[in-house]
Amino acid sequence: MSQYLFEQCDISLFYENRNQVISAIEREFNVHLAARGQKITVVEEDNPAVQDLFADLERYLVKRPNAKPDEMETFVKIRRESPDMSLSEILNDASIVPNSRKAIYPKSLNQKLYVHTIEKNDIVFSIGPAGTGKTYIAMAVAIKYLLEKNINKIVLTRPAVEAGESLGYLPGDLQAKIDPYLRPLYDALFDIVPTDLANRFIERGQVEVAPLAYMRGRTLNDAFLILDEAQNSTSQQMKMFLTRIGFRSRAIVTGDITQIDLPVRKKSGLVEAKEILQGIEGIRFIHFTEKDVVRHAIVQEVIKAYQRHEENSG
Repeated sequence: MSQYLFEQCDISLFYENRNQVISAIEREFNVHLAARGQKITVVEEDNPAVQDLFADLERYLVKRPNAKPDEMETFVKIRRESPDMSLSEILNDASIVPNSRKAIYPKSLNQKLYVHTIEKNDIVFSIGPAGTGKTYIAMAVAIKYLLEKNINKIVLTRPAVEAGESLGYLPGDLQAKIDPYLRPLYDALFDIVPTDLANRFIERGQVEVAPLAYMRGRTLNDAFLILDEAQNSTSQQMKMFLTRIGFRSRAIVTGDITQIDLPVRKKSGLVEAKEILQGIEGIRFIHFTEKDVVRHAIVQEVIKAYQRHEENSG
């Protein structure tokens, strides 16, 4: 049994929402706590990791006195899943991309974990609803790597047509056919860096935007690969994409498994990857929820409403 007294901060928020933060600590660290006022007691055998967590929670709250229970619950999860992520890194509010058009920084603790995970692993799967910054943050980190000359090329790709990339029936030449599906990736690029710099990247081939089907047969070294809308890739396409990774390259795969547009008989490559790639060294999965949505606040309510409807319908 051990005790920790929070002397430098108020921990009343730990007791909000039916002891949300206390319950998160017990669940994530497999301990039983007795909490009263500013003092928390670990009832069972002392756990040094929990004592370190309490100290970090106190330091965090000194710096973020207006933190909310959801934020602190995420902090607890980060401390269990990524103990190598320093407190200074968690508290850091610097822009991801120096000299970007505007300051770009993680807007939630989960986004900070996302950036940390990208920098520490070869392949990262980012799964969650729209508006959580999955693709935008990945783009920002990729551009940072390009500007710092840690890579030579960024490759942005997504399934061109949700039902299997059948482009032939669309009007216009090839570029006209695929542009509508790749436009969101261009939009993110031009939002992060000045227009002239973005155009130079594209003209020099340092940033390439292409349909997923056009990745076949390539091996990419010194590159940063981002697969967007991966829930609409097939199993074969996902395997093909992941095996394009060459030396000194890394890949980010983003998607929302609640928004799959493939035919019923085709399994999503993202869903399958989530099932079979867990536990491999160098591959990590980051899961976002409606709490991480950084768009208009009503988007969170829309997502929750649809989740309730799907649960009741199921």
